[in-house]
Amino acid sequence: MTKSSAFPDDLYMSDFGYDLPEEKIARFPLYQRDASKLLVWKSGNILESSFAAIDTFLPNPSLLVFNNSRVVEARILFQKPTGGQIEIFCLEPDSGRSIAGGMQQKESVRWICLIGGASKWKRHQILLKEFGQIRLEARFIEKRKEDFVIEFSWTPCELPFASILHELGSIPLPPYLKRDAEISDAERYQTVYAKECGSVAAPTAGLHFNEQLIERLAEKHIEPLFLTLHVGAGTFMPVKSDRLAEHHMHEEFIEVRAVDIEKLISKIHEPVIAVGTTSLRTLETLFWLGVKIDKNKNISAGELLLDQEYPYHEAVDILPVRALQCLFEWLKKEPEEKLITKTQLFIVPGYKFRMVQGLVTNFHQPHSTLLLLVAAFIGPAWKSAYTFALEHEYRFLSYGDACLFLPGKF
Repeated sequence: MTKSSAFPDDLYMSDFGYDLPEEKIARFPLYQRDASKLLVWKSGNILESSFAAIDTFLPNPSLLVFNNSRVVEARILFQKPTGGQIEIFCLEPDSGRSIAGGMQQKESVRWICLIGGASKWKRHQILLKEFGQIRLEARFIEKRKEDFVIEFSWTPCELPFASILHELGSIPLPPYLKRDAEISDAERYQTVYAKECGSVAAPTAGLHFNEQLIERLAEKHIEPLFLTLHVGAGTFMPVKSDRLAEHHMHEEFIEVRAVDIEKLISKIHEPVIAVGTTSLRTLETLFWLGVKIDKNKNISAGELLLDQEYPYHEAVDILPVRALQCLFEWLKKEPEEKLITKTQLFIVPGYKFRMVQGLVTNFHQPHSTLLLLVAAFIGPAWKSAYTFALEHEYRFLSYGDACLFLPGKF
């Protein structure tokens, strides 16, 4: 039996930084989605291309895995009668309800939120926002350590909460863009295949794809698979502990369907390429869920989630295909053959990848968990890749250029 390596005790966030000049940050998207530059890192060698030509670098055949979560209009501005403004940033439903369930809730719902201007808002004070026939009230319920519980109620009460956000909220752009959302962001800060409402940040690697490119890839036997991970605000939260072993990784909802696992099993012997760090984390989480089921065939849905410690302390001796088969058989017994759960998977250098052989992603912030994942995937070479990008006028972060990492031999 092989054992997962313990969480590395000698990793420090201060070792995963670089100097990112403000002028390198892309504030706006390019006019055309696939017009971005593409840095290709293949077995240590760097090539330059355009994203529109990514099909010439991807293995053929292969499976390209996308995150189809849709960004919701999670930021709501309320104007107090006294003139002050309070901003509510909706994160996820309270009391463990799934994001999908919370979005479909009618009449009222309690939501975990971040608050801008919280000092101006007294407990139980009701804020009001109206638009056309819609009337939305927000009531301050509870202040917690890092967030708040807010109760929303609205009329017409037959509308789901997702519709309320769509009408009264706005797209929550990353804070490092340092600008308000514009009309165009409603389309461009959303992938063309976005479907399942629930993210408060876009899975940005997917922003480079258009329908024509996805179709062209499929014609070359580079087939798409759409999974769901709802990106939480934690992706923007700074890592507060320099020693990574002390960092508490944020949780994010994933939705798993038996039919998707079945397709993944059928393609598992082809290279699996993750589009974005969220797709990668979803794929690796599926392996660990399968490991849990293999150890306990009667595990309940409530127990079938992934905390950040499990992959680094659990002995494993099964192949990915066995883990996926265990997960598939478990899902076939579930109502709707579907699982909605949470993952806290924290990927750092030293993590052993089980599911993914390639990664399409953007250039990430220094000292971020996303950069740690890249460093885990290609090793110390991340520094040379990022240095090359900085020296060759690549655009960074959410609306920036892309890179394709292929550490294996195809």
